[in-house]
Amino acid sequence: MTLLAVLAAVGLLVLLIAAGKLHPFVAFLLSAIVAALLLGRPPATIAGSITRGIGDMLGSLTAILCLGAMFGRIVADSGAAQRIADTLIGIAGPRRITLALAAAGFLVGIPLFYNVGFVLMVPLIVSVVHRARMPTIYLAIPMLSGLSIAHGFLPPHPSPTALVGQFGADMGRTLLYGLIVGIPTLLVAGPLFARTLKGIHARPVIAVPSADDAQAQLPGTFVSFAVALTPVILLAGATLVTSVGGLSADTLAVAAIAGDANVVMLVALLLALVVLGIAQGRDRAALSAGSADAVKDIAGILLIVAGAGALKQVFVDGGAATALAGWLGGLHVPPLLLGWGIAMVIRVALGSATVAGLTAAGIVQPLLATTGVDPSLMVLAIGAGSLMCSHVNDSGFWMFKEYFGLGLSDTFRSWSVMETLVGVFGLLFTMLLSLVV
Repeated sequence: MTLLAVLAAVGLLVLLIAAGKLHPFVAFLLSAIVAALLLGRPPATIAGSITRGIGDMLGSLTAILCLGAMFGRIVADSGAAQRIADTLIGIAGPRRITLALAAAGFLVGIPLFYNVGFVLMVPLIVSVVHRARMPTIYLAIPMLSGLSIAHGFLPPHPSPTALVGQFGADMGRTLLYGLIVGIPTLLVAGPLFARTLKGIHARPVIAVPSADDAQAQLPGTFVSFAVALTPVILLAGATLVTSVGGLSADTLAVAAIAGDANVVMLVALLLALVVLGIAQGRDRAALSAGSADAVKDIAGILLIVAGAGALKQVFVDGGAATALAGWLGGLHVPPLLLGWGIAMVIRVALGSATVAGLTAAGIVQPLLATTGVDPSLMVLAIGAGSLMCSHVNDSGFWMFKEYFGLGLSDTFRSWSVMETLVGVFGLLFTMLLSLVV
């Protein structure tokens, strides 16, 4: 009965979002209530479980996600993201331009949330196409695959950040593992796969931007790279320091504070405000308004995270976590593959990578304690599964199709296959990494 209740709750969630077109937050809450009733929870306790689940999930994530949104907005509005992309393209030259675009998408994708990065990078892609006289999709796929990988694998993006908190993983270690897995995945799904797409004819709907005037207003190259990569540097540095033996307790304590995700994002935001904002002569009122808009942009994601926390807590309080651990453990499927597969099924059904990742995490979380799988690797496996098989129920599918003026068949052939390659090779490299860590 317990397993049937879990399946019924997840099935209802899919139905409410896919067919009922309800907002995921509402769908999560309704599914949580139904799950609690099916699990035999007294009605008087349901509200407490939902409240506790929402509080536990948002308590550790709200500051990180909001600070990250503000930070990314400043990096985008200041022109630092464009400077990074332009610099990498200039260094690589025409022969290695797809590698440069992939690297630019990946690096820019670390501080920027996915939709912001997508909208920001499309004009740049069109500009590069105009200058290089190369096929549009051949150049677009490497850059957008980099954005997608950063979105699915790397903190401080919403889904991996939420999974880190839910699994009790180390943020810095997850970031390092994400870079190790993400870079070879990017090479396959980006530059290598793009070679097969030169025959696709695109008709971008935006005009070629004139970069001459804007170029003079961009921040410097070193400043742009240093500020945009501040979260990576701080998290990776703290992780490396704490992994070194023989250090004093005071040194380890300082490293732990410096590597705390909230501290990292606060330091990155303050640095961006000073270096990319005030030092560049930007109006402080405009900076404040941009930060406010960034928080508005993240509100919907916070609600999804909150709803996922409510459903997870109902599973825990109703005893479903223990039952799921026994059932999933009896399937004799590698835990990483299982997490990836569950996320993939939900992704195909719902389209949202964030919803897929958070829902899958709530189902496989009990496995972590019984199997001993590295929680950071489980974050990556679920992230890879949540990117699989993008199709017509995914907003990214339609953004790619409409921005580049493609037909459905060409969108499936390029965008959908690229996302599937990211998911498949992301899992493959994660499982390979699990053999050595």
